[in-house]
Amino acid sequence: MKALVYSGPGRKDWRDVADPAVQEPTDAVVRVDTTTICGTDLHILHGDVPAVTEGRILGHEAVGTVTAVGDGVKAFAVGDRVLVPAITKCGRCAYCQRGMPSHCQTVGGIGWIFGHLIDGTQAESVRVPYADTSLYQVPENVTNEQAIFLADSLPTGYEVGVLAGQVRPGDTVAVVGAGAVGLSAIQTTGLWGASKVIAIDTNKFRLGTALEFGATDIVEGGPGTREKVLEMTDGQGVDVAIEAVGFPETLQTTASLVRPGGHIANIGVHGVPVELPLQEMWIQNVTLTMGLVDTVSIPILLKMVASGRIPSEKMGTHRFTFAQINEAYDVFGNAAANEALKVIITPQ
Repeated sequence: MKALVYSGPGRKDWRDVADPAVQEPTDAVVRVDTTTICGTDLHILHGDVPAVTEGRILGHEAVGTVTAVGDGVKAFAVGDRVLVPAITKCGRCAYCQRGMPSHCQTVGGIGWIFGHLIDGTQAESVRVPYADTSLYQVPENVTNEQAIFLADSLPTGYEVGVLAGQVRPGDTVAVVGAGAVGLSAIQTTGLWGASKVIAIDTNKFRLGTALEFGATDIVEGGPGTREKVLEMTDGQGVDVAIEAVGFPETLQTTASLVRPGGHIANIGVHGVPVELPLQEMWIQNVTLTMGLVDTVSIPILLKMVASGRIPSEKMGTHRFTFAQINEAYDVFGNAAANEALKVIITPQ
């Protein structure tokens, strides 16, 4: 089969590799019918994730069709249409049992293994360990293009942003960064009754899109960002400030927006150290959270998508075939200039 192979920082190749096969009784093999690119893939290509070694197939999101199952797989059969999420879980270790499969101990001590510790989903097929506890059946009335964004972006914005940030009815929320994950947070703040959602970005296209996704207000990022947000919040700041970029300056901006007793939820993947003014923050009774998505919200989000409550398909702005995957990376890697949110990649 063909797959996108990491060849060291800044290098990747779409080339022939061995077909995946069932290796353990709990494995399934899934033909990839739809995949996408994540900001984390860009971090890998920048050399920010040293655990990813040369020769690894990239990608950790897919919707596809089961083509083989191990003897221990009971919940899925050949022909099933499934969502392959970013997190793989054994369902039995201490972290899985406490609802935190992002740190599943079975394969390398972390739930994110596709395109990281094992071969990933930017390929014609992928081997899925612990299929029974990791895969999700895709409802008939949910398309592949709707389902693909539940593999990572939507649950990340919801779990690491909205849930960890403890958004509550009536809250004022600021989301710094209106890319795919930031928009996912914006799109799901309404599930918890936020009264005001302020989207902050330097890109006018993304700000316009944020309004379509549920933001009530927008602020073009720059030197006066904090002052503009304070004006919108009676000089108090927001209840919840969500960072969805991954740069030191964006986290610093996010931290400056929250009111005393508020919550900072960091979603962004940071590749370098960040300095925060803890000498000023501690007395404000501010809570700071961060983390890797668990994807435990996928069943709920699938229901929301199936009902039309969350129009996840709006995330997909550009479409490519596998043969165009390098072009897809070029577009996504320059998302702001190309007015791209997420790319959809299919075999044909």
